[in-house]
Amino acid sequence: MTSRALRPANAALYGEDFALWSAETVRLLREGRFEEIDIGHLVEEVEGMAKSDRHELNNRMIVLLIHLLKWKFQPAKRSHSWQNTIDAQRVRIELVFTNSPSLRRAVPDAAAEVYRHAVRLAAGQTRLPRDAFPAECPFTPEQILDEDFLPE
Repeated sequence: MTSRALRPANAALYGEDFALWSAETVRLLREGRFEEIDIGHLVEEVEGMAKSDRHELNNRMIVLLIHLLKWKFQPAKRSHSWQNTIDAQRVRIELVFTNSPSLRRAVPDAAAEVYRHAVRLAAGQTRLPRDAFPAECPFTPEQILDEDFLPE
């Protein structure tokens, strides 16, 4: 028996028509026809969904940290626009938590992971040297997510 014979019939659809593969996979799941499901690609997609939410958290965290740093280290240039960006990113992060509440526990790691990128981008936007910013994130996870927190 070849490995090709063991592949579910809808496995070929994955590379040809993702929407059709998805619809077919959902139908097979609902009908309980598990032996016909393309498990390999289904696992990849579920893993990708989890990575997507983490990626979204990291992206939102970078933008939020950039603006918190700008707010703290350039007080004379504070603007309503910066505050709107801070608020918007916090709202979008909360929306990520709505779909994946467990990611709230990932905030400390996410902040530490993306902080150096935020510093690099904040330095470019402010024209301050990178060493003008702390080596470690100066904000606690609670402050980062607190809708009322703005650094002084």
